[in-house]
Amino acid sequence: VSTQSTGNDSRTMCGIVAILNTAEDITTLRERCVQLGKMIRHRGPDWSGIWTGAGCCLEHERLAIVDPEGGAQPIKDSSGKVVMTVNGEIYNHKHLKANLRDTSTIVSGSDCEAILHVYMEHGEAVCDMLDGIFAFVLVDTRTEPATWIAARDPIGVLPMYFGYRADGSVMFSSEMKCMIDECPSFEIFPPGHVMTNADTHPRQWYKDKWVDEVIPTTPLDLKELREKFEAAVVKRMMCDVPYGVLLSGGLDSSLVASIASRHAKKRVESGEELEAWWPRLHTFSIGLVGSPDLKNARSVAEFLGLSLIHISEPTRLLSISYAVFCLKKKKKNHVELKDIQILILHKETLM
Repeated sequence: VSTQSTGNDSRTMCGIVAILNTAEDITTLRERCVQLGKMIRHRGPDWSGIWTGAGCCLEHERLAIVDPEGGAQPIKDSSGKVVMTVNGEIYNHKHLKANLRDTSTIVSGSDCEAILHVYMEHGEAVCDMLDGIFAFVLVDTRTEPATWIAARDPIGVLPMYFGYRADGSVMFSSEMKCMIDECPSFEIFPPGHVMTNADTHPRQWYKDKWVDEVIPTTPLDLKELREKFEAAVVKRMMCDVPYGVLLSGGLDSSLVASIASRHAKKRVESGEELEAWWPRLHTFSIGLVGSPDLKNARSVAEFLGLSLIHISEPTRLLSISYAVFCLKKKKKNHVELKDIQILILHKETLM
């Protein structure tokens, strides 16, 4: 769990909005995308960026995790003709950058910038070269008309939706709320899929054995399992801001916390040669006071010598937040407690 703080708030991942292939007036389009971006600003408290051109608009709400001082989005190449908005973390970004034919074009330490440069050298094959989680939209104005590509990581860790607007333009967004008033219908952009200006719908780019539910036949190797599990945790500690572990007290999260605590003293980005900027690892537990989960999480945290921050009654808070959003969509400027209670009790009105 990576966090970048504004006051006492801890936020989640970045948010993106993209509208492509529209004949809409560029000023109107830009203003509309700014308003859409505000709807998902909770996803990115550190930066709001926007780009318009070639009948397209890319908007980004950033949570700065890697290279907070650089890496502002939308990301552009040196010519300004290739532009991208992305929600993601690319764990092999240093390897990808080091193997570019032209490394002089790199302008930041951002992990996501690697996507843009690899695309410029390898095109659509970039998807299969990324080790990470991502949902991105990239516009290439070097061609006439402009070409574009949108893609999502293999198992859909990061969200993305797509749909067509009334004027035939295509739209992408991190959250459904941006699509409601823009597209007559929209759907989930499937995990492991890609879509370009030559497509009408996403098509699968990620094709591995488990996707087709193939029953594995490789014998169990506990040593290999441990090594891969530990490597998977460590590479996700790539971070230039304070981070933590969501700890439920169960087996999975306890193992993750244990591995993270052993590697927290050193910076993963340096190959664990340099001291960590934030060596104190915090854990977070969500649950009711007195619950078994919270008790187990506290025991694990104490055993590992980690601090534990308890968050209680999240469901109620989230329900209230969503109820307020729904009421505002119904043009109710004044939201009363009784209205919120009614919406929470009758959840079908929230769908």
